[in-house]
Amino acid sequence: MAEDFNDPLDEETWELRLYVAGQTPKSVTAVANLRRYCEQHLKGRYKLEVIDLLVNPQLAEGDQILAIPTLVRKVPEPIRKIIGDLSNEEKVLVGLDVRPMLSK
Repeated sequence: MAEDFNDPLDEETWELRLYVAGQTPKSVTAVANLRRYCEQHLKGRYKLEVIDLLVNPQLAEGDQILAIPTLVRKVPEPIRKIIGDLSNEEKVLVGLDVRPMLSK
């Protein structure tokens, strides 16, 4: 009898929100790094919202953003935050609790 090893978390859509301030080098780097990680590890299973606080500063309050760039994982819970340009892939994946996808 075959067992199903699919983790229900694998089917979950991840909701990520990245707060930036304009097109600063750190902000641009954070967006590029995050898009790359999502395509590698969460392809087809994520929603990414980039919020420019120069355009919408009032949105910082809802997620209690104190520094930028800041990445917020809204779903799956619990909410997690990572501050910085996201250049350390291992730190970002551990911080988001993303497990590498097993190749089938």
